[in-house]
Amino acid sequence: MHLGMLCRLLSVGRAVLAALRGRLSALCWSLTPLSLPLSLPLPGRPRDSSPRWEREQEWDDAAPTPTSVNYHFTRQCNYKCGFCFHTAKTSFVLPLEEAKRGLTMLKKAGMEKINFSGGEPFLQDRGEFVGKLVQFCKQELELPSVSIVSNGSLIRERWFKKYGEYLDILAISCDSFDENVNVLIGRGQGKKNHVENLHKLRQWCREYAVAFKINSVINRFNVEEDMNEQIKALNPVRWKVFQCLLIEGENSGEDALREAEKFVISDEDFEQFLDRHKDVSCLVPESNQKMRDSYLILDEYMRFLNCRNGRKEPSKSILDVGVEAAIKFSGFDEKMFLTRGGKYVWSKADMKLDW
Repeated sequence: MHLGMLCRLLSVGRAVLAALRGRLSALCWSLTPLSLPLSLPLPGRPRDSSPRWEREQEWDDAAPTPTSVNYHFTRQCNYKCGFCFHTAKTSFVLPLEEAKRGLTMLKKAGMEKINFSGGEPFLQDRGEFVGKLVQFCKQELELPSVSIVSNGSLIRERWFKKYGEYLDILAISCDSFDENVNVLIGRGQGKKNHVENLHKLRQWCREYAVAFKINSVINRFNVEEDMNEQIKALNPVRWKVFQCLLIEGENSGEDALREAEKFVISDEDFEQFLDRHKDVSCLVPESNQKMRDSYLILDEYMRFLNCRNGRKEPSKSILDVGVEAAIKFSGFDEKMFLTRGGKYVWSKADMKLDW
């Protein structure tokens, strides 16, 4: 056979093989989602309505590791904080076993810390629901860190007796040490005093060996307050100080349940508050820039919420498509998570605490 013709045949053969390889690769790629764990839709749980372009982008980037996850398993709350950015838009709560299944999936995907939040997590079954999840995550999943964020109004000592040993950190939201300001913000609850309750919870955390943390949202009503003395007296392991954040559809915009615009402060106002409290060693500041994309937020349907466009845009549920597929829509900024100090000594077994 002529050498030139042989070269042409080899060239054609290589082209055919390349085309077949491409078709086979595309076929395998399109079948990949079928291997993901699926579950039947639960009553009240939305079906996948992701736009086609989102589904096509699902596989573009490598998925981040869900090292620390904030699971807002309920949106219901007994307080009406005017700046709340995770409002009671639904009353849905996953069945306990489905929630456990999702948490197991997250552990297998690399989760080390779980934080249960809301809404108010102690509303569901008078704290039994979150208690059972806390026990499951520490006892069965053996997670290094299990924490809760609560307004503290519904926590009773019997809960600590039953579940305290499984909880690493309890974070209580307290935006002011002036009860009149708490009422203005929406944390007032009749004759109960939010600040007095905070001190009672601090004592229970000491007695039952739970690390105590305080979360404060700095806004127009408390930005001039000096909290140095009170915070030092309570001596939390961390004092998380957030700048009031607007999220469209939650606390801002036509379809929002709150109107938080009147609570918003400038970056300069926030910096002045931080400067006034710079001597508080446990202070951990979080501006809007640091906060928006540096949290992995899982909603009541176990969907990751992407806040990059100023809204909470949900992924598909991890229960339907798996953690890796869902987390790619989270908008999670892993570098900012580390920059803001998202990973710290978060297991009480590793903390040197004066209980």
